Amino acid sequence: MKLKETFIKRKVLARGNILDFVMDTVTLPDKKTATREFILNPKAAAVIPLIDSKHVVMVKQYRYPLKRATYEIPAGKVDKGETYLACIKRELEEEAGYRASKIKQLLYYFPTPAFSTENLKIYIATGLKPVQTRPDEDEFIERHIISIDMALQWIKTNKIYDSKTIIALLYYKQFVERNR
Repeated sequence: MKLKETFIKRKVLARGNILDFVMDTVTLPDKKTATREFILNPKAAAVIPLIDSKHVVMVKQYRYPLKRATYEIPAGKVDKGETYLACIKRELEEEAGYRASKIKQLLYYFPTPAFSTENLKIYIATGLKPVQTRPDEDEFIERHIISIDMALQWIKTNKIYDSKTIIALLYYKQFVERNR
């Protein structure tokens, strides 16, 4: 049996400034119909800013849905007409306060494919030079430079619990750092 579901119609359940919540009616592989509720997300990008091979720039910011601050790698949504790379360059300056001489894509993934179209590209930035930070007007951020080993310890002890940061740092440790 093939797995593809075929779109029939869409109902917009709620519109937001960034996200829309929709319900699609689809035809299943067995020809029955079903509904699929999900969030239409913009694309996003994140970056591991390496000060050197052992230290990373992390940002700490309050995340209202969680009612607490999180430690994360810099990230943001890709604006309309913007490339992932342009987004990363912007976020690196806005949040981390650095410009990179080299940026390389590491991986691409879908954080929650069961109920969201969000897709995320993760990059690594090296050759960092400090610049003036320019966070968005509604963003309040603390910048922290920590060792990769400390960041991994923070993952182990749940001090870092942001999925993109966990995936990025573990990927770096497993596939990038080992091959240097």
